[in-house]
Amino acid sequence: MMRNKNRGKVSLQWIVILCIFSFALGMLFTNRMLFAPVSEDQIIYTRRHLEDVAANSDDCATNKKLIQNEEVLGEFSKAHEAIQSLDSSIAKLRLELPSNKKQHNSGQFENLTDNTVTRKKAFMVIGINTAFSSRRRRDSIRETWMPRGKSLLQLELEKGIVVRFMIGHSATSNSILDRAIDSEYAQHKDFLRLEHIEGYHELSAKTKSFFSTAVQRWDAEFYVKVDDDVHVNLGTLAATLARHRSKPRVYIGCMKSGPVLHQNNVKYHEPEYWKFGEEGNKYFRHATGQIYAISKDLANYISINQPILHKYANEDVSLGAWFIGLEVEHIDDRSMCCGTPPECEWKAQAGNVCVASFDWSCSGICKSVERIKDVHAKCGEDAPTLWDALV
Repeated sequence: MMRNKNRGKVSLQWIVILCIFSFALGMLFTNRMLFAPVSEDQIIYTRRHLEDVAANSDDCATNKKLIQNEEVLGEFSKAHEAIQSLDSSIAKLRLELPSNKKQHNSGQFENLTDNTVTRKKAFMVIGINTAFSSRRRRDSIRETWMPRGKSLLQLELEKGIVVRFMIGHSATSNSILDRAIDSEYAQHKDFLRLEHIEGYHELSAKTKSFFSTAVQRWDAEFYVKVDDDVHVNLGTLAATLARHRSKPRVYIGCMKSGPVLHQNNVKYHEPEYWKFGEEGNKYFRHATGQIYAISKDLANYISINQPILHKYANEDVSLGAWFIGLEVEHIDDRSMCCGTPPECEWKAQAGNVCVASFDWSCSGICKSVERIKDVHAKCGEDAPTLWDALV
């Protein structure tokens, strides 16, 4: 009886051997965990082996070591499962995400519709600032200086001159105003819709949105903003901008420096007048807002820094402020702010066709819907001027 009982116990010598074996086995598996992938079968086999060793040993130190190994192995098993899950998720994402390889290689994309993010080469992109209530103004422009239909597309494809009415959305989703613009777009295909809520006091934000959106869709040399009550000669504008192609950062327009209006309840009131010094001070030089052009680098600058560019009350002041601390060449071109007949008419007769014409008293053509046809007839460039531009 005593002998059989003693045979059931493990001698001290065997306990020591089992301790050394367990330690070596633990080191072996630790190295495998750090440097080699472990299969689920290996994990199960190791766990069973440790359980067998624990069952045949009464030594406390050995049991403690085995418990620690079991805890480490359990943590490793969880990590192994997490890695497998992560690999599976990454593989799934690779299948779901579209490939950008074609985009990086091509440098430009096919333009499917104005609602698709595209990027085509162009010489200049012109955004005509308009509002929901300005349908008659838009139609008057379509009937005068802006090509329509196939001619608009031909101008874009052959000359790289892109012309679009730019407008955002109403404060109410899918309102009657938005649906009216959608219907007009379906008819003319000449809108650039912006992620912007329309409002008179949001013109600075709209300007940022226009340049950012235009840069995303077209890789142009120049980007132009014009109001929808201004007459423009597109061919003359193209020829004017082409003279500045070699300059990296140009800001072209009719430069001015008007007074900072601090009085409340007046048009063009500047709430932040105190930033410009004492009362009666003037703004820094900036292009008048009826029409101006900026080169590619400046448009990219606006697009990249859009969230942190400060907006003043007046849109043209805001644009000038964004450039005031940069290495930018300000080009004062008075042909971009001619008066309506007789001024622009006299210049046209003398061979100095104006880029743009409007009335300073109205910040545009006074009664533009009724008068723009007369301005176009007397001050408009010859048809070949546009199609011979940028030869």
